[in-house]
Amino acid sequence: MPEQEVLLRVEHLCQYFKTNKAVDDVSFDIKKGEVFGLVGESGCGKTTTGRSIIKLYDITSGNIFFKGKRIAAGTLSYKKAIAKARAEMKTADPVRKAELKSFIADQRVRMKAAIHDHKNCDKLYANLVAEEVDKKFQPLLAAAKGDELQKLKEQYAYEKRIARKQRFMTQIQMIFQDPIASLDPRMTVYETIAEGLVIRGEKDKQVIDEKVYSVLEMVGLVREHAGRYPHEFSGGQRQRIGVARAVVMNPELIIADEPVSALDVSIQAQVINLLNELRHRLGLTIMFVAHDLSVVKYFSDRIGVMYFGKLVELATSDELFAHPLHPYTKSLLSAIPLPDPMYEKKRQRIKYDPLSVHDYSKEQPTLREVSPGHFVQCNQAEFEAYQKELGL
Repeated sequence: MPEQEVLLRVEHLCQYFKTNKAVDDVSFDIKKGEVFGLVGESGCGKTTTGRSIIKLYDITSGNIFFKGKRIAAGTLSYKKAIAKARAEMKTADPVRKAELKSFIADQRVRMKAAIHDHKNCDKLYANLVAEEVDKKFQPLLAAAKGDELQKLKEQYAYEKRIARKQRFMTQIQMIFQDPIASLDPRMTVYETIAEGLVIRGEKDKQVIDEKVYSVLEMVGLVREHAGRYPHEFSGGQRQRIGVARAVVMNPELIIADEPVSALDVSIQAQVINLLNELRHRLGLTIMFVAHDLSVVKYFSDRIGVMYFGKLVELATSDELFAHPLHPYTKSLLSAIPLPDPMYEKKRQRIKYDPLSVHDYSKEQPTLREVSPGHFVQCNQAEFEAYQKELGL
């Protein structure tokens, strides 16, 4: 079986708000066509990770790559490395000083490249799409004559205008947690869904109408809903409008930020089934953020577990539930209730106290691959213990 293409890669992502380390050194990748679940308790940094990926925040440190291109980069790691090298230079011998000067120069070049990519990735992508349009139409225009030439010129001008408005981030869309707060109460459903198309440069009302009505029906609503306002809908219907707004842009990646947490249980199942159907129908890749492992289990191919801003475990859905290794993951799994009164009477909650469970006084933990595809945040002693637990 061929290796799946990596659509999104997050490398050492840090998102700090002054002294608060909301996300601290998080790394993972999402393969094309898969559902990647990100779980953890409230406040652990799941939503911040999603918002950083879609560039609602300028990341503090690390890199984010989409389709092999760097779309976001932070500079703190470079600044820290330069400051550390300068401090060492004060007491270094001449040979070491020369090495450190070379290192500092290299870090400055890397930082400049990171800033350039962060600021210009959308512009570079628009130029790339415009070049592809030129390559497509130049031979056709050279060969056409008369009315056919005039039609081709009009089509070329239209596609070139759309190409110049293209952005990398339009290929990543977000479904927000609160279906009420994420919709403008002064805009109709039609205006809400069509807004992205208009910003991208679409001016043909017939094309906009066709796409808006098509996507409304795709998410289980009807054309008549287009003229209504958000307050006229239930919570589940509002979330469907949020899904439609994301899907109409024809994205490759959707970040679903706890899309069902504000809904009734029966409606949660409907929205998850809708996302699953759209995933297969449109070939979407989904990053599914949630705090409920039981919801994520049946929808995700791989699951990442976050705690206090760090990724503590990453594995396939089946592997994580069959062989949880990190104590926090075991704690989360022990909190899942089952509709079985006899089981519930005997169910033992596992409490996670990091100070008593881990001893990091001698060696700090890093994310290590304990078994193929199964990563855990641990030091060497814990790594060996986890391997022994798995019988490796």
